[in-house]
Amino acid sequence: MARLPHIKQRLENWAMWRARQEGHGLGFASRNMLANWMESAGEVSRGSREATIPVLHLEAEETDQAVEAMRLGHGHLHVTLMCVYVKDLGVTGTARYMRRQPSTIYVQLDQADRLIDAYLQAKRDAKDAQQQRAAPRLEGEP
Repeated sequence: MARLPHIKQRLENWAMWRARQEGHGLGFASRNMLANWMESAGEVSRGSREATIPVLHLEAEETDQAVEAMRLGHGHLHVTLMCVYVKDLGVTGTARYMRRQPSTIYVQLDQADRLIDAYLQAKRDAKDAQQQRAAPRLEGEP
């Protein structure tokens, strides 16, 4: 089974969000601004400049809720996601850490993608149902 590309992208965004959050910056640089500027000025003079990747905070928070929901009942998938994305061990490092084959880690990533997708879909469905209940009923419509 192949991974779900839109969930994989969400997880990559979530990993950047977590890294920035753990750096006490919530998306902002945790180093001195002058040091960042001096470093970037040196890179520009050498002809290379790393682009800043924007992080979608609301999407990352929603993904974080989905990942944390796996902790109970699917703990092995939670550990897999934390190792691959947050600890940045990759598939091989995660396989070593969890004492499993890399192919098992790929299967677990696929399972985690599908669980996250189902979680997000259920959340959207609940929101839609709530909006339908809250919408005023118009009896005179054709």
